[in-house]
Amino acid sequence: MEIKEESSIISDKIIQNEVEIESNLNNKNDESSQSIKSEEKKYKAEILTNPNDSEFKDSLMFKIILIGNSGVGKTSITNNALKNIFFESYRATIGMEIFSLFVKVNHKIIKLQIWDTCGQEIYRSLITNFYRNSSLAVIVYSIDKKTSFKDIDLWLKELRLYSSPDIKIILIGNKSDLEDKREVTYEEGAKYLEDDRIMSFYETSAKTGDNVKKLFEEIGIELYKDYKTYKPDETLKSNSTILSSSRSDYNQAKSCCFVN
Repeated sequence: MEIKEESSIISDKIIQNEVEIESNLNNKNDESSQSIKSEEKKYKAEILTNPNDSEFKDSLMFKIILIGNSGVGKTSITNNALKNIFFESYRATIGMEIFSLFVKVNHKIIKLQIWDTCGQEIYRSLITNFYRNSSLAVIVYSIDKKTSFKDIDLWLKELRLYSSPDIKIILIGNKSDLEDKREVTYEEGAKYLEDDRIMSFYETSAKTGDNVKKLFEEIGIELYKDYKTYKPDETLKSNSTILSSSRSDYNQAKSCCFVN
């Protein structure tokens, strides 16, 4: 009889411990979720269409490179973010074009120097020269062209060879408005998030503007957070311009990455 009672007590204790462990795990998950939400609230971003001179005090500049096959809509994405315009006619980029987009993160102005590259294979060796000192790369494919999706690995390989080893990468599936012509599912694109090198994935439409502003606002926030974490010696002038935000380049800031 005593053995049964002791066994019952032990069983009750085991159940109680399991309940306490589960409760502790749930509390930790809740705390973690609240911490993430709190972190998100720390940063607010907005794209500035006509920034005035006074807002440029202590501004930061980061180099962004857009890469991907020809015709996927890299220039159209930039035009939508900059001017909220879309051209139905297609004009291939020759070599490279540079655009400037301003994002205000909290009270800091972030100038994104966007290097919009051509996607034609004939210019591929030229494009790789533009990867140097890029803070972040945006790889764009078109959801209605499977071939542009299959070439993602090629673009990732080039980034690995010619850019900083810790460059930030965002993957974009453009032309989400062409749902009836879709050849690449959302899930196929999102699967690339399993690659540690890719920090975010979006489907966008340069035609409707879907997720375009959100893309560049996230870029501004992430690069500003990176700067806050790895910013160089405070003795550098406060209005310095950052050409690259990667950790390895920050370590060489005085010699290569800052200009007055």
